[in-house]
Amino acid sequence: ADGRGLDGREARTDMERSFARIAVAVKNQDTREHDIVDSDDYFQYHGGMVAMVRHLTGAAPAAYVGDSAMPHDVRTRTLGEETRRVFRARVVNPKWIAAMRRHGYKGAFELAATVDYLFGYDATAGVVDDWMYEHLAAAYVFDAETREFLERSNPWALRGITERLLEAADRRLWAEPDPATLDRLRDTYLASEGDLEETQ
Repeated sequence: ADGRGLDGREARTDMERSFARIAVAVKNQDTREHDIVDSDDYFQYHGGMVAMVRHLTGAAPAAYVGDSAMPHDVRTRTLGEETRRVFRARVVNPKWIAAMRRHGYKGAFELAATVDYLFGYDATAGVVDDWMYEHLAAAYVFDAETREFLERSNPWALRGITERLLEAADRRLWAEPDPATLDRLRDTYLASEGDLEETQ
């Protein structure tokens, strides 16, 4: 804690007492240049707040995202609604994926980072539905054009995406994955590992 007469002192108990009173966790967004799965910051502080309140109280707070990117049309959505909106609008949007393919190594990194950030928000706040994980596998790993792009431009990104999806299933974040999808992901991961070992 810092403040008048305080030059930094341990205050975990005070912080936990404050967090235990939180009923609503809100993240305000005032730009369309970024979205909630564009950076790890969002799930670290917003998702982290949800996780901490759940840890302290046994119940998750209500979680909302305030959208004031258009000041004349301010919207408030639940975190789940916002996650689904961003997922459809960008994450699995074929135009966005195609744009990432034009950016080579860095574009592949962005695909992998997006999967990481979704996973992080799900691990902290439980906002990714099973159908979203299925769509990620289909669009990022099983789509022939995107798969070839990842293998050529950044095979580490392909391995990372596949590994993260398998981890989501192992941790039961992806609660009921299709067994055939998991088999294909495991095959992809093993093939990716083999390819990377051959190039080292």
